[in-house]
Amino acid sequence: MAMSGADRALIDELRQELRGAADPSRAPRMQAYMKSAMPYLGVDSSGVKAVCRDVFGRHPLGSLRTWISTVRAMWREASHREERYAAIALTGLPYYRQHQTPAAVPLYEELITTGAWWDYVDEVAVRRIGPMLLAHSGVIRPLVLDWSTSPDMWKRRTAIICQVVAKDRTDLELLYACIEPNTGDREFFIRKAIGWALRAYAWTDPAAVATYVELNAGRLSGLSRREALRNVAG
Repeated sequence: MAMSGADRALIDELRQELRGAADPSRAPRMQAYMKSAMPYLGVDSSGVKAVCRDVFGRHPLGSLRTWISTVRAMWREASHREERYAAIALTGLPYYRQHQTPAAVPLYEELITTGAWWDYVDEVAVRRIGPMLLAHSGVIRPLVLDWSTSPDMWKRRTAIICQVVAKDRTDLELLYACIEPNTGDREFFIRKAIGWALRAYAWTDPAAVATYVELNAGRLSGLSRREALRNVAG
């Protein structure tokens, strides 16, 4: 059933343009690489970006409600993975920067929990939740802390990696607090997330990361330690 409030003209044109750019010979390889149950059309990332740029430019969305409804419809109704990439792209347009507030959190939570794979989750975590944390810390900080202990692995990964581009604006106390309940997790995507988040902060303060890893060496996985120290001189 079509979602009320969504811009159907945008969605229909996007689907048509993506299918026009499709290369069916590439699709099986793309699907296999991403281990995706959802098929691909065979449009590479530059092709998806080009289609999005053209279609989104022709269909500006007038309100927060329309924006959220359109993203949700694109996401929920997607038959191919590129359509979901386009939905995430729509959330990141500078034109809709005013919508990057806590009101968008339920939308992003849906993309994270139903996307449930790194290609979707990492973009939302780093490019949507992370900047929102900086802009609306009072609301988003407690949410991120709560997500760090969620039964949902992808919400926990989001909590851990959402600050990887924050540099010297990183809330280090929050980062450590999000890592803490996950140090014993054996899931690859959590262990990798811990290492990635620490490695990213090491560009800003390598000594702090080296000290943290040393103090927690017995609790962090080998993968997390190796990743964390990759930017730290021996």
